[in-house]
Formats: sequence, C-alpha cells, structure tokens
Amino acid sequence: MQESPSLRLANRSMAFVLAGGRGSRLLELTEKRAKPAVYFGGKSRIIDFALSNALNSGIRKMAVATQYKAHSLIRHMQRGWNFFRAERNEYLDILPASQRVAENKWYLGTADAVTQNIDIIDSYDVDYIVVLAGDHIYKMDYEVMLQQHVTQQADVTVGCLTVPREEASAFGVMDIDTDSRIKSFLEKPANPPGTPEDPNVTLASMGIYVFNWRFLRALLLEDADDENSSHDFGSDLIPHIVKNGKAIAHRFSDSCVSSDKESEPYWRDVGTLDAFWKANLDLTDFEPELDLYDTEWPIWTYSEIVPPAKFIHNDANRRGSAISSLVSGGCILSGATVSNSLLFTGVHSHSFSSLNHVVALPYVTINRNASLTNVVIERGVIIPSGLVVGQDPVEDAKWFRRSEKGVCLITKEMIDKREAAQ
Repeated sequence: MQESPSLRLANRSMAFVLAGGRGSRLLELTEKRAKPAVYFGGKSRIIDFALSNALNSGIRKMAVATQYKAHSLIRHMQRGWNFFRAERNEYLDILPASQRVAENKWYLGTADAVTQNIDIIDSYDVDYIVVLAGDHIYKMDYEVMLQQHVTQQADVTVGCLTVPREEASAFGVMDIDTDSRIKSFLEKPANPPGTPEDPNVTLASMGIYVFNWRFLRALLLEDADDENSSHDFGSDLIPHIVKNGKAIAHRFSDSCVSSDKESEPYWRDVGTLDAFWKANLDLTDFEPELDLYDTEWPIWTYSEIVPPAKFIHNDANRRGSAISSLVSGGCILSGATVSNSLLFTGVHSHSFSSLNHVVALPYVTINRNASLTNVVIERGVIIPSGLVVGQDPVEDAKWFRRSEKGVCLITKEMIDKREAAQ
C-alpha cells in the first residue's frame, strides 16, 4: 500500500542549505562567485543538486544561507528557483550574512548560520530540519534519511559515504556499532576505523544532518553562549551529541537515487580544478556514472531562453562536429571540431578550431585556428585566433593556471596579460 503524502516526513521538514563557502581551491573560478554558484554539467550550478534533492524529496520549505561573494548565487536562485508559492505553504528564503544579531557579527560557523536565523526557522513551523552542504554533486532522497531518524529516535542523523579505509583520512569519519549508532566522530584520523560489517571501509561524513528542530534549537542557543566553541556542526555540535546524546549514521547507499544506468552511488566534491574538470567531462562518457537524463529525479535550474545548438560547414578540415561531447543550447560550432568536451550555453567556436577535453563555461568564444586540450575556460572569455594550449606545459604555465594533472584554467585576465606581452 502506498504511503499517503500527508504522512511523509518531508512535509513536516525544512532544508537549510549552507552555501557560504569560499571554495578557494577552485582558484579563479571562485574569484567572483561562491563555490555553490559555480557552473556544472552544461546548464546547472552546484547548488542545484542539493536544492533539487530537497524538492524531489517532497520538502517545500527551504532556506539558503549565503556569505562569500553571494551575488551570482542569489541572482541564480531568484531566476531559477522563484516558483515557490506561499499560498501553497512553500517557501525558499535567501539568508545572506547581514549582521542581524550584531553589527560586527557575520556567520561565525556553520552552526552559527542556523542560530542567527532561528526566528525565521520558527516561522516555518516544522518538526524536522535537514542541514545540507550546498557544494556537492549527488542525487539523494532525504525522505529515507528522515524516516531512519524518526525510527531510531536519534538526536542527530548524519549522512555518510562509504569509502575505502586508505582514503578515509581526508574526511571526518564515524566509528559506529552494529545499530549504526556513532560511538566516536574522528576528524581526518591517521588510522580510520572500519565498519562492523566490513573492516576495509569507513563511513565518512557528507555534511548532511537531520535534527528534530526543537532539539537543535535548544542546542544552538547553548552553543551560542559557549565562548570556547567555534560554532560549527562538524567541530562542535556533532561531537557533543555523539558524547552526550544519540547520533546515528545514515548510509548514502540507502537513499542514493539511481536510474537503471547508474551502477554505483554517485557523490563528488568538485572542490579542486582537477576534480571539477574531470567530473564535468565524465558526463560525456558513453555510460556516465551520473545520469542527468533521469526524468524521474530532475535537476532543477535556471534555463535561459536560447535557440538550439547549431553545427555548420561541411568541408574537409572545416566541419562543425562534436563527438562524445555535451553541447548546450545557443552554441554554434562553425567549422570547429569538438571531442570529449562539455560546452555550456552560448559557446561559439569558429572555423578550424579544435577542442579536446575542454570544459567551456557560458558564452565563451573560440576564434579561428585555436587548439585547446585539457582546459577549463571561464565564462565570457574570448580565445584569440591561433592560441594553442595543452601541448607545451612550460608555455601554458607561463600564462595560465596549470594544475598538477596538467589541466589549464583560462580567464579573461590571463588572456589580457598574454595579449599585452605579445
């Protein structure tokens, strides 16, 4: 028998998305925008995944806390997430750090971002709160996590990835018992614990937490008065609950949303240039690990009104073509050859240009005879005619940001500097 929608815990919950992250490891990609506002997948922004998961899970009350370089993120949400209707008891509040508590007090930590907005959360009249990081790529049904939280009568339920023990030292990890109760929370331990069922894997925190709102509210007020606290969920509140209350681990594999084309639970932190480049280009695989074509769990976003992609010219060595690539609306490949690349909205690539393993953000122009390999191009950059990137590491590093794995990031400022020196 199908559960009545009125009984879904998501209807009595809100999602609080922490989207103030600086994302400095993404270098110039976060020079003008917060990490959650960084583009991903041809049409989306990173934050769209957390928000879409909440919406698809049945949560209709959401808040997004912003802080660092928030304009791009706020504008995206105003344009792409403006379909909530208060008369249907739906809300999406954008909560910039605005010194609501004191004139010199911005958000001091992840927990403080919630504390400073207690009055707004109270106005939602919810029983549960799902605290989410706004900077990861994954598909997850939060209703499943909420159900486990209530069934096990937890004070907090922590979303966890299953990772090999040898990789777990980079995470905050959970040591659990056979009932999934967290015995200890360890931050980047040298010798991570295994799980009761498999000593070779470890549970790592995803930065996703479910609380009863009344319980969390009291804990936040207590933490706000603690001068020794950093007011952070991972550093302060979760360890406190593990020690003094009941913390339960929720395995991502139990609530991961997968189509029949996805064989493994998919989660990515695209927090470095190499990780960002690879995760985008992985979408061009014949059977990508992340299925963006799954209409049963859509990734909602702001969709610009643009014409279809166009491919023109059919002469030898001057043929508009794309192989194993994603090409978004508004793109024009005018005698350009594109392979294993991802082009965002409005990219124009002109005759005799060649793109191989390229991630081009919106409204990039690639002029004639340019040859680009293993690059990420910032929004709106104009690539000059004849530019070659990806063949001479020394020359590339002279002008562009080059990663350890040989991926080059190209921005307008870098192009301008190179042009001035020519």
